[in-house]
Amino acid sequence: MPDHQQVQNFYDEQYYGHVHNQIESRLPWHMRRVAQRLGSLKGKAALDVACGTGGWLQELHKRGAAVSGIDISIRAAEIARARLSGADIRTGTAERLPFADGQFDLVTCMGSLEHFLDQPGALREMRRVAKPSARFLILVPNAGFLTRRLGLYSGTDQIAIRETVRSINEWTDMFCAAGLLVSARWRDLHPISRDWICRGSKWHWPARATQATLLCTWPIGWQYQVYFLCCSCEPAAHA
Repeated sequence: MPDHQQVQNFYDEQYYGHVHNQIESRLPWHMRRVAQRLGSLKGKAALDVACGTGGWLQELHKRGAAVSGIDISIRAAEIARARLSGADIRTGTAERLPFADGQFDLVTCMGSLEHFLDQPGALREMRRVAKPSARFLILVPNAGFLTRRLGLYSGTDQIAIRETVRSINEWTDMFCAAGLLVSARWRDLHPISRDWICRGSKWHWPARATQATLLCTWPIGWQYQVYFLCCSCEPAAHA
């Protein structure tokens, strides 16, 4: 297993190495739709763990939240700070969040938990920094993804450093062990876009378009990624 320094080097030099300071003006539609499901965030404090270059945080800010973020990548955090000048963006690991106990109304982790070295520890940290009434939104890959089960999908490019994939029930059990109760699950509909469908060889586009369309009707157990909306099982006992 890699250590945190190796992980940081991977994200700084490879994953974000080609990314410059261009800041996208608009988040993809599927993520805006998820943000809408959270309702108004006016007056709320939100933390995004593994915030990357800050696109999701920017959307939460637009919805009224006072936003904070953390990412292991120095490069990504620099871009996020440039994007959100008033936000509290830090560099560090999810397993040791540099924030006070009971600080946030919303904690999110979008497509990143599966890459952490100590996932249960990271979840405990997310719960520690959250208020007892906080909500948690976590996006993770699903081992039951139909295309994966058929042997047609092997993982993201981050598998080169670390990527663990679990079933919906296994993720639910992990959340529960960390003191989080799942209140809702939502499909990830990011393949329903021209950019995703028209990726790679033109000969693959019809098959990708068919898969994107079917995702809307597949049961959640066949989805590629699943959003888990959680709350604390009970008030956290802070040391």
